[in-house]
Amino acid sequence: MLTPILYALPWVILPGVILWRLSRSTHLNAESADAGKDAPFVSVICPARNEARHIEGFVRAALGSTYPRFELIVVDDHSTDGTGAMARAAAGEDSRLKVIAAPPLPKGWFGKQGACHAGVQYARGDVLLFTDADTRHGPELLVRSVNAMRRRGSDLLSVAGRQELGSFWERVIQPAIFAALFSTFGGTEAVSNTTNRRYKIANGQYLMVRSDAYYKMGGHDRVRGYAAEDLMLAQQWCAAGKAVHLVGGLDYLSTRMYEGLAEIIAGWSKNSWAAGRHMIPDSAFLRGVMRLTMPLSPVLVWGPFVALVLGVLGLAPSSWTIFGAVVYGAITVYLLALLPLMGVPMWYAFLHPLGAVMTSYIYLIAAIRGDRVTWKDRVYSAH
Repeated sequence: MLTPILYALPWVILPGVILWRLSRSTHLNAESADAGKDAPFVSVICPARNEARHIEGFVRAALGSTYPRFELIVVDDHSTDGTGAMARAAAGEDSRLKVIAAPPLPKGWFGKQGACHAGVQYARGDVLLFTDADTRHGPELLVRSVNAMRRRGSDLLSVAGRQELGSFWERVIQPAIFAALFSTFGGTEAVSNTTNRRYKIANGQYLMVRSDAYYKMGGHDRVRGYAAEDLMLAQQWCAAGKAVHLVGGLDYLSTRMYEGLAEIIAGWSKNSWAAGRHMIPDSAFLRGVMRLTMPLSPVLVWGPFVALVLGVLGLAPSSWTIFGAVVYGAITVYLLALLPLMGVPMWYAFLHPLGAVMTSYIYLIAAIRGDRVTWKDRVYSAH
C-alpha cells in the first residue's frame, strides 16, 4: 500500500515548492502611484499587425495613464484590416499618439522586432516601453512600473500581468502551460535575482528598458531572428551584466493572448521549441534530446491520470489506482490554489489531464516544425 504513495511523493511535494516560490514575488502594489517632479519621459511603442480586434481598446487604455510625461507610438506593421486608422480614431485629438507605417521587413527579421525597431526611430523617451496591442493598461500601470524601475535600478524591467481566459480551451490549456513555466522559473524574485542567463525571462507584453542601455546593447537588431525576442533580450542583457527584473502587476496589466483553440495551438507552437531550446546549454546533442522529449514532458501530468483510469477499470493493478489518485489529487489541489489568480473557475482544476494532453500535442507540433515559424501570414526561420 505504501509503495505507490511513495512513488507519488514527488508530485505531492513539487506543487508546494512551486507555490512557495511563487509567494516570493514582488508586485506593483508596493510602488508609489506618484510620478514625482523628475519623472523621465517615456516612449510607449506598440507593434501592431492586423490588430483591429484589440487596437481601439489598447489605445484608449494606454492614453488613460496617469503618468504625466509619455508618448504613444503605434507601428502599423503592414496591416490589411485598418489597424492604423482605428488607432487614430481611438485617440481622437490626443497629440500624444503617433501612428507610423513600418518599412518593408528586412530579410532575417521577425515582424515584431522589425516593428519595434521602426518605432524606436521616432522615440524621444529616456525610457522605452515595448508593449502589445492585446494588452490593457490600468491608469497607474506606467507610473508604478517606472517607479519600480527607478527604485530597483533596473536596466530592463518587465511586468507579468493577468491573463484573461474567456473560452473553454483557454481555461483548460493556458493554466497548464503557465504552470509549467512557474515550475521552471519560480516567482518574480527568483527571476530577478538569478545571475544565470538561462533562468532569466521577460514578458514581451510589457517590457521596459532604459534607452541608453537599449542603444548600447544593440536594440532589437541583436534579437532580430529569434522567435521569442523577450526571452533573448533578458538573457543577453543578463549575460552583459545588466540589471534585469520581473515584477507582478496582476491589478494593472491584463492580456488576452489567444481566443479559442486554433489560436492557442498556433501561438504556443510558434515558439515552444524555437524559443525553449535557448533555455538549455548550447549543445546540439542536448537540443536534439529536448526536441525528441519535449512532447513527452506533459506525460508527468496526464500519465498518472491514465494509470488511475486503467486501475479503476480493472485493466491495471490496484497500485496504479492508488498512485494515480494521489497524483491527480495533488495536482488538483495545486491548481485550486493557482486558478483564482487567473480568474478561472476552480472546477477547471479537475480537467488538468486534458490540458496536459493538449500541451503534449502543441509541443509535438512545435518539435516537428523546429526552427520554421509561421505567424500572422509570415514564415520565418528562427535562430
